[in-house]
Amino acid sequence: MSDERPQKPLPEEQLSRETASPERATSLEKAPSVSGPGASVPPVLPGQPVAAPALRASDADRERVVERLRDAVAEGRLDMEEFQERLEAAYASRTYAELEPLTRDLPAVGGIPAGSAAAVAGPGQEQAAWPERIGGAGTSSTAVAVMSGFQRKGQWTVPARFNAVAFWGGGDLDLREANFSQREVVITCIAVMGGIQITVPPGVEVDVRGIGVMGAFDQRGNPGPLQPGAPRVVVTGFAMWGGVEIRVKPLKSDREKKPRRRKEL
Repeated sequence: MSDERPQKPLPEEQLSRETASPERATSLEKAPSVSGPGASVPPVLPGQPVAAPALRASDADRERVVERLRDAVAEGRLDMEEFQERLEAAYASRTYAELEPLTRDLPAVGGIPAGSAAAVAGPGQEQAAWPERIGGAGTSSTAVAVMSGFQRKGQWTVPARFNAVAFWGGGDLDLREANFSQREVVITCIAVMGGIQITVPPGVEVDVRGIGVMGAFDQRGNPGPLQPGAPRVVVTGFAMWGGVEIRVKPLKSDREKKPRRRKEL
């Protein structure tokens, strides 16, 4: 008799046999796939490219979705029970893939479908980052020009209520780089034989309510599609023999980013 014993299969050989067996293959094929807001994202190995839905969402991304859900409740698109469910899911979300379904069936502000590009801006897409620009104390609340002028531009914080007066003078309020203490701000303008110009970036909602007597409140420029989370600027007041002009104008740096069209010969 021989003392030789059959060798035990190595772990690699055993694993390959189990994988190659028909029963093992059938069980793998029948394994259900998990997807949706509650699905876990598979780990990403070093050097492996990361798909956009698998990237981690920031607090600003979650707040942007929550803000859209609040608007949907006010518009009557969601009831309170649905709102509470989606609100809890939004704050518990970790990736873009978990946030995107929460607003998939909701139109964004301005009527644009609120898919992953409208409510949650993916990587590489330009976004105004409005949640980071709303909040804080106002820099100043009043500007007066009597036979002179005033100017507010660059980095400053617009308070909830701002008063601007121009008498035989002029004023310039540039909100393109400004922060806002609240999502809705009211700018009251009094222009008597003078003028006040207000410049806002595209995507900001502007509501003009001023009254002109031998003067005017004039809004120029198309605000374009309203950006989710953007502030609302209400312009009111009185103009006599003067005017208040609201312009929609992007920053110079934003205009330079757009490709220039070649003139056709």
